Amino acid sequence: MRDVLAAAIERKLLVVLWYMPGARTVEPHALGIGSDGQLLLRAFQVEGASASGEHINWKLFRLDRMRDAAHHGGCFDGARPEYKRNDRAMTRGIIAQL
Repeated sequence: MRDVLAAAIERKLLVVLWYMPGARTVEPHALGIGSDGQLLLRAFQVEGASASGEHINWKLFRLDRMRDAAHHGGCFDGARPEYKRNDRAMTRGIIAQL
């Protein structure tokens, strides 16, 4: 899954993933490692399920809680204007970022 997400960031590909409570479509912006060594994905969700009720918004996903990440078939133009590189949640390093 890590390789799929890193490639999606590099190529600006939309990703469909399953994360509680269901399927989501996201624009992946950064992949990195959090303070506890967990793999994290910062992405802008464009549609799908949401535990918070915010179906279109920035999200931080833990890869150990994610399954079935795959390329959507579409792409996106690039980083959203409000995106900040070197995500502060990824304290132990960035693997890939826009």
